[in-house]
Amino acid sequence: MHRTFEKLISECEHIAFDLQFSHAKAWKRASSERFLAGYLPIYIPREVIHAMGGLPVGIMGTGDRMQIIKGDAYYQSYICHLPRGVVELAMSGAFAEFDAFIFPSICDVIRNLSGMFQIFKPDVFVKYLDLPQNFLPSVGGAYYRREIETTVEGILSHRSTVPFENEVWVERLNHSIRLYNENRALIERIVTIRQEYPWRVSAVDWYNVLRSGLAMPVEEHNNILYELEAYLQDDRGRPLDNIRVVISGAFCEQPPVGLIKTIELAGCYIVDDDFMLGSRWIEGDIAEDTSDPLGAIVDAYLQHSTFSASLYEAAPASGTKVERLASLVKSRKADGVIFAAPSFCDPALLDRPELQLGLERAGVRTIGFQYSENTGQFKVIKEEVGAFSDSIKLWGSGADGSEPDSHMWLPTVIEDLTAIA
Repeated sequence: MHRTFEKLISECEHIAFDLQFSHAKAWKRASSERFLAGYLPIYIPREVIHAMGGLPVGIMGTGDRMQIIKGDAYYQSYICHLPRGVVELAMSGAFAEFDAFIFPSICDVIRNLSGMFQIFKPDVFVKYLDLPQNFLPSVGGAYYRREIETTVEGILSHRSTVPFENEVWVERLNHSIRLYNENRALIERIVTIRQEYPWRVSAVDWYNVLRSGLAMPVEEHNNILYELEAYLQDDRGRPLDNIRVVISGAFCEQPPVGLIKTIELAGCYIVDDDFMLGSRWIEGDIAEDTSDPLGAIVDAYLQHSTFSASLYEAAPASGTKVERLASLVKSRKADGVIFAAPSFCDPALLDRPELQLGLERAGVRTIGFQYSENTGQFKVIKEEVGAFSDSIKLWGSGADGSEPDSHMWLPTVIEDLTAIA
């Protein structure tokens, strides 16, 4: 018998915010051949860990669910909040049964955190996965392949296990790729349903479902997504007079759930976002029946990666980041973009001016603010987002070709004044 909708969401919320990772640890204890590999935002090729017999576990910080004491002692006041929570988790023993940690390249903070984990966890494998910024197969592709191979070799070495025979490894990796292709396809189908009927499942409930997938086997998460998709075929909830927005900039340190709820209560349906971007990093399927599945993973990264501030620029064949974001707004039929970035997040905050200016020129209305994962007061943000929503209801989004209102964002004013001078 299937779970009720409410029970499904409740179970996902529990797994998503269990800071002891009990679900993942229970999975590991069922077999001595299993292992846990924790990873930080945004993206790692989880297929590889799965094919090795491990469970990739996303470490997304503590949010507002743990008081940070020891973690604060490791970082200056002008550093974002995510690493403080991760250090607090490490010092509290939450990662006691983890066998490996992978830190994908985003910023200096994450890179330095990988060095700290080499001190915290001298008996486990710690890898700083330097994702390529060069999308040429002969340069970035060759480099990325070697990075993945080094990761596999490091995990095998620390676990004192021997590699699979090549034929077995190819079969296992193709199987893992199929499962994650299925996972991404299900996610995209549900996002598409939410685009048309966002009231059928709230942004918070959808966030809980998506985030839970970072702490459970992909097979189990696929079953959950199938259940949710079935529920969403039926009309649920009640449509409201809300505008539709895309959230951008929240790809690493996650916003508190209260903030997501506040945006909805302020009159916005969130029809797309980058909250759990790693789960959707590869757009489309990876070749799943090939003699070189590792090469297929590398090719997918080079050709079908999404765009993010962690990349200097999007993959060349896919357009600039401004063009990609504008295209997303159009395809989701969104009325505007909310730039929500963590305080002190250099990648997101450095990208924002260019993105905001580009969208403004394209006639897309935007608003921006900063948050911390443990932000507890949302009154000001609710008023700002509410005013943003009301202004679009009154004067239109501008995305339909109509003129946006006379508001000019500060960089535009400065640019115009510079041109006059």
